[in-house]
Formats: sequence, structure tokens, C-alpha cells
Amino acid sequence: MIGYYVHHHGVGHLTRARSVAKHLSGPVTVLSSRPRPADITPFADWVDLPMDTGDDASDPTAGGVLHWAPTRVPGMTSRMALLAEWVGNHRPAAMVVDVSVEVSMFVRLMGIPVVVFAMPGERTDAPHLMAYRIADRIVAPWSDAVYRPDWLADVDDKTTYTGSISRHADRTDGATTRDDASVAVLAGAGGSQVTTDYLDLVGNHTPELSWRGIGIPGTPWVDDVWPTLTSAGVVVTHAGQNAVADVAASGAPTVVIAENRPYGEQLATARALGQAGLAVALDAWPAPDEWPDIMDRVRSMSGDIRVATRVDGAAARAAAAVDEVLA
Repeated sequence: MIGYYVHHHGVGHLTRARSVAKHLSGPVTVLSSRPRPADITPFADWVDLPMDTGDDASDPTAGGVLHWAPTRVPGMTSRMALLAEWVGNHRPAAMVVDVSVEVSMFVRLMGIPVVVFAMPGERTDAPHLMAYRIADRIVAPWSDAVYRPDWLADVDDKTTYTGSISRHADRTDGATTRDDASVAVLAGAGGSQVTTDYLDLVGNHTPELSWRGIGIPGTPWVDDVWPTLTSAGVVVTHAGQNAVADVAASGAPTVVIAENRPYGEQLATARALGQAGLAVALDAWPAPDEWPDIMDRVRSMSGDIRVATRVDGAAARAAAAVDEVLA
């Protein structure tokens, strides 16, 4: 049995876990504070963990040693007790953690090998570095040819750069031609600054283009974004890892815009893609009247984003890194 901790924020951690779990050599149990989905495929089981928040939380960083370990929060105590009970009962061969410094440390103290997923950005604080030091293996889910942060150099011998992990990597049913007049705009489940009013203003400055928002409040929900990614003339996306991986899998001409996230996560991803010549990268959403120039820039780019981000085989490489710990 392999344990797999999935962070509850957004949908990206769960989406990535599904992709990786399909390639793992043993059954996988997810432990998460996310609501249990109706379909837990490809996982064997799902353990619901209580949320670790409360109005009376005190000293959440434990004196700067951890990120979130507050006292006087019943959910925190119940959460760790349930985690310990599951580990004690099932004795997993390894625990994959995506992501939590506290879960990584706790499980390692129980004598279980830990595989930690790294995140982009400036992860030089003491808790992050401690988690990377105690990990048996680190999975960096991006291409090292695109982004190789200095702070992972000291643990390079146990870090696997897998390439960008996309749920669509193996699909062959996309559109065969692109509509040059169509622009798809992806907003993240973790929050975005883009609005439908903003897109209306952008449309006023680019009357020759049709702008479609996906994931933006007020726009229709899209269950399967793949047909849009493979047919749009240009895709504008936030710089979340899963969104970037999905757009890269489609091979679309890409504009990547960093949303505000802790540790400069999206800023680091966007800038790396821009420096590699794979996308037009922006630190923030531009003024509506800047989009004609941005469209000219993205259409002049010639880099192969799918090849450079190593989408093909990325999930399998992540699973292989986990399986190495099981051996």
C-alpha cells in the first residue's frame, strides 16, 4: 500500500495525484481534507482528514519551525491522530506528500519513507528546506531544462525532474486545426484576478478576436477543456502547474500570466517559460489596450512547448521515482 497525501487547496494536487497513481506499482490510498469525490478512480481508498483550522489557533508556525501547526485547534489534533492511526494500521511502503511540510515530518517520524513533491518559487525558508532534507525522494514536476532552482541543488542526488504532468498527455482526440481568431482564457480554481468585465474590455481592443473565459466566475462550467485547448488560436493561462502542463500538452501558442500565490510560485513558473522562449510571460494581468501587442508577440514564437516541458511520460517518471523508494 502507498499512502498519498493530497492538499485540499484548489484542484491541482488531486488532478496530479490521479495522473501519477495510474502508473504506480501498488494500490494507493489518498489522505486529504478535500471532500471525497464521487469517483475515486484510480485510487483504492480515500481517508477523510479533518480541517486543521480554527478561530483560536495559536503559534501556527511553532516558532518558525513549521508552516502550519497551530495549538488549540481540535481539528489539527484529530487530523494527526487519524493520520497516525492509518499509518499504524496499514504500514504503507511509502507516503507521497503533495504538499505539506507537517505531514512529511510526521510520517517520517513514524518510520515511513516519504516522497515529497517540490513546488516552484522561492522555497528557501527553514520548513521547506527541512522537508526536502528529510525526504527519501523529491519529485519536481517540471522540466529541468526550463526551471532548475538553486535551492534544490543541495538535494539534487535525490530529486527527479519529471517534466510537466498533464492529465491530457495521452489524448489523441483533440482538434486538428486551430481557429486563429479564437482566444481561450483559463482561470485557476485557486483564485484569479481576471473577470468577465475585463475580457469585455480586452475584446473592445481586439475586435477581430473572439475571447472565451473558462473557470472565470460568471462563465459556463466546462467539464472537458481539451477540445478548447486544441482548437484555440491562442491560450491565455494562469501559471499554475497543472494548467501550464495541460496547455503545453495541447501545443497551443501560449500567454502565461502569474497570479499571486505564496512563495512566488506562479511568478517563478511564468518567468521560466518566458526565459525559455516557450510563452509570452507576464507578471500580472496587463491593461486591456496592451493585448494587440501581446497577440503579435505570441504569434511570432516558435518554441515547441510540449517537447520542452517534457509532458510525454512525465506522470510515469514521477511514479518511477516513488517506486524506487519501495524497492
